[in-house]
Amino acid sequence: MGTTNEYRKDFPLFDSQENKGILYFDNAATTQRPRQVIDAVRTFYETANANPLRGLYALSVRATDSYEAARHTVARFLHAAEDAEIIFTRNTTESLNLVAYSWAMANVQEGDEIVVSCMEHHSNLLPWQMVCRAKGAKLVFLECGDDAVITREEYESKIGARTRLVAIMQVSNVFGITNPVKEIAAHAHAVGNGGKGAVVVVDGAQSTPHVKVDVQALGADFFAFSAHKLCGPMGIGVLYGRKSLLQDMPPFLSGGEMIEYVTRESATYAELPHKFEAGTVNAADAVGLAAAIDYITQVGLDTIEQNDNRLASLVISGLRRIPHLHIIGNEDAARHCGIITFTIDGVHPHDIATVLDSEHIAIRAGHHCAQPLMQKLGVGSTARASVYFYNTEEEAERFVEKVSRVRGWMGLD
Repeated sequence: MGTTNEYRKDFPLFDSQENKGILYFDNAATTQRPRQVIDAVRTFYETANANPLRGLYALSVRATDSYEAARHTVARFLHAAEDAEIIFTRNTTESLNLVAYSWAMANVQEGDEIVVSCMEHHSNLLPWQMVCRAKGAKLVFLECGDDAVITREEYESKIGARTRLVAIMQVSNVFGITNPVKEIAAHAHAVGNGGKGAVVVVDGAQSTPHVKVDVQALGADFFAFSAHKLCGPMGIGVLYGRKSLLQDMPPFLSGGEMIEYVTRESATYAELPHKFEAGTVNAADAVGLAAAIDYITQVGLDTIEQNDNRLASLVISGLRRIPHLHIIGNEDAARHCGIITFTIDGVHPHDIATVLDSEHIAIRAGHHCAQPLMQKLGVGSTARASVYFYNTEEEAERFVEKVSRVRGWMGLD
């Protein structure tokens, strides 16, 4: 593998006249797309555009083959047992809602417990609040310490015989911490649901772009992620589900393509995975996702993880020298997965982002769709910088230098 800078040339946005000199540190929200992904989507529309799965003519067959080849690429990327365990959705949020409406509403009973962590994105919290209200179940929270770590003592004390489902993010979009999902899943499978095993749902939106994922080794019964966070297109996501669970689940949506046979009174559903992919599918963006996976695999997830840690260390060490600035989360920069969340005394996070935008620096500010966590931290919102493999050490240094001047620009120093 080459140096980080080698990959910069693959991303047209950085060379566009509108974005010359932009410092893009909002990668946890969405990543940029390399030319290889853009080309793959365009090539599909130029050479294989037809409605997949339905036509008997050669062009439709080509579209179907491209779509199913993308599914195979995703299955291989996640180490799923077979392609049928990969369901294409619009995004992580839809994937998690699919599990909530299709599996949980059919299986969670009154008195059951659903366990989530205190740091969950709203997309991995609101669906379970809905299920608990509808089914009379109880929502239980795994709490973390000031170091953002969920301890073994915490999850063993909260996950027990009444636990029916555990929903947890692999990597926090606020702390960047990697949760002990494998250990939590093993415990949930051993003691949950009266010893028969609880179902484990993993939000992989922040982990799949940065670390190697093996859903079988992880112990995930369901695993969700979005293409746009790993250099793929917006508007397509993935739900991995263990085949034995997916087979017994009712469809999430009904209509075209998810059926085998329909009468006036009833319908027989299609086999997996098409039972969960109603309507015309997003074949072009599935192809784009496959191209993104091929691209980041070529870069190397080990390379990406090393770059995340190096840049996060540079940024965090620099920010620690700035008076009145507070970094949220673990002291160890290597446990931030490239995400640095912070506050500055006397300056609202929205103002931090606005001032930095005037310097052509893009970061995120707000509650990051994690308001219960913000409440726990005692803040309304924070600023968040997040790096990826196409970012550079020079950018990290420039970022720290500009942040050091924010209070002065606001007239506070």
